[in-house]
Amino acid sequence: MMVKSALRTERPVRSLVAAIAAAAARWSDADFQPRTQALTAVAARTGYSLPVVAFAFDQLFGSLQAQAIEAVISDELGSLEALDGFARRPGRPRARALPIGRVCIVSSRTTIGVAVVPAVFALCAKCEVIVKDREDHLVAAFFATLADQLVDFRDAARARTWDGERDAFDLGGFDAVVAFGSDATLARLARGLPPTARFIPNAAKASAGYVARETLSSQAEARRIAGAAARDLVLYDTEGCLSLHALFVERGGVVSTEQFSRILGTSIAEAARAFPLGTRSPEAAASLAHARDLATFRAAGEWSVYSDEASTYLAVLDPPIDAPPAFLPRALAIHSVDAPAEAAAYLERHGIALEALAVAGDRNDIFDLALRLGVARIAPFGALQAPPLGAYHGGRPRIAEFVRWVSDET
Repeated sequence: MMVKSALRTERPVRSLVAAIAAAAARWSDADFQPRTQALTAVAARTGYSLPVVAFAFDQLFGSLQAQAIEAVISDELGSLEALDGFARRPGRPRARALPIGRVCIVSSRTTIGVAVVPAVFALCAKCEVIVKDREDHLVAAFFATLADQLVDFRDAARARTWDGERDAFDLGGFDAVVAFGSDATLARLARGLPPTARFIPNAAKASAGYVARETLSSQAEARRIAGAAARDLVLYDTEGCLSLHALFVERGGVVSTEQFSRILGTSIAEAARAFPLGTRSPEAAASLAHARDLATFRAAGEWSVYSDEASTYLAVLDPPIDAPPAFLPRALAIHSVDAPAEAAAYLERHGIALEALAVAGDRNDIFDLALRLGVARIAPFGALQAPPLGAYHGGRPRIAEFVRWVSDET
């Protein structure tokens, strides 16, 4: 069955990719006026500082390069030609990837521009896209730039704001719905979908890190790892699923876990100067101060607490094993372990689902840990918050779920 597309089916996908990449390049320019306006609006909505939002913009729009987009399409669909006409896939008959139809994307509150990447790939699949935009209107502003590059996008890419709790919004007319949020939010959205719609949920998760003892071979190496881990922690105030929420450090290195923790505490303070803390609620500030005071009271010389007078960050070495991570802004639990199995046991005990695992070390048992935990991505420290465009967020493909295959044998 042919699905009507808001984009002309005869429009070559390469022209769509070129327009998207050109729009993203404009948004990568720090002096581009829509970007400067959006930067202030996003900072006001999220409470993140301007350097943090600027980093997010650079990472998001800098990744949308034509070569990278085309590589993802070719990797998942076999070739770009699959979107323009019949193309042969390895071991399969010639087939065409038709647009799934109308796509709705419900973005999350915290992650900046999280709807942009799925919207881009849905548009490359020649679908009609509507995004639940946030109050800063970031997606709407980017879509306006898309339309300036290629008029076809004017009707195909639209953004609206609505309150998911108060405003009624009928999802029944969509062929696919992409949603980011809590399990409760995803369950509520799923109940509003017709059985024919494809639901693409992205649940809230955490990320963790693992430092192998052999990588702590010198003070210099320890500082390098700690500096990278500190950036993973402070970006987005530890709210995103790619933020570092728990860190496991092996005993037995030249640099001990206690020494590494002290280095990390200093590194967090340095990272906070590069990416300052933004606006935080009195409740969040009080919660972190309480967590710091409680950790200090419990320490009794057995483990250490690293923070500052204003409680803008908190790192705790070896907190009680039966206590889950605090999940507070810029708060990190550091656990000394002898083997990856101890990290797995802790995360499984507290039911913590991971999106990614930052790793320092190259051992099979560490990679087995990632497999056991079902992470979607393994990354070096410092790169948790900068996934490549083709990385499967939540383990899901980027474009394959926005098409229906039709074979020339049908």
